[in-house]
Parts: sequence; structure tokens; C-alpha cells
Amino acid sequence: MLSCRGDAETEIYMNRETSIRSKLQAAFAPDSLIVENESHRHHGHAGAGSDTHFKITIVSKAFEGKGRIERHRMVNELLREELNAGLHALAIKALTPAEARGTSL
Repeated sequence: MLSCRGDAETEIYMNRETSIRSKLQAAFAPDSLIVENESHRHHGHAGAGSDTHFKITIVSKAFEGKGRIERHRMVNELLREELNAGLHALAIKALTPAEARGTSL
């Protein structure tokens, strides 16, 4: 996913993905983490840009005993800075390790 181009757009993209990944790693110590930039799928839509739409699949013990909405709130709160700085859409799949064992990620 990382590009070797040196333009400013690529630099922003790399920084946003890196920031998201780093924050999720630090806060949730996930067993599994996938961060996908899906911005290219939304080209021409309102709010679309090169680093505006991301999909996160995260497996962590931190989600045990929490419902789906609470898990999403935890992730959204952690990524508030990115959301306030142009991250337009965030698809979240947040699972416990037990849930992930019965699912193909």
C-alpha cells in the first residue's frame, strides 16, 4: 500500500495510515490488525480524497465484554484527530480473539 512517489499527496496518505495503525497498536495491542485505504473506491463522491476512506479490521482482547457500538466508539474516539482532519469514512470490524477464531478476516 505504501508508494515510493515523493509527492505531497502520497506523503499525507502514508502519514494518515501510519498514524491510524500506530494508534490502534498502542491502544488495543491487537492480535490482528488490517488497515486498508479504500479512498480509490469513492473517487468523485462528496468527501472523497486520497486518504479519506479507510477500512479497519481489528482483533483485540480490549473488546471483550463490549457490544459493537461501544467497540466502534472506542476506535472512533481514538482516531478523533484523523476524523477532524479530513478522514471522511471509517469502516470498522472490531472482534475479540474468540470471535475471530470463527470468522475469516
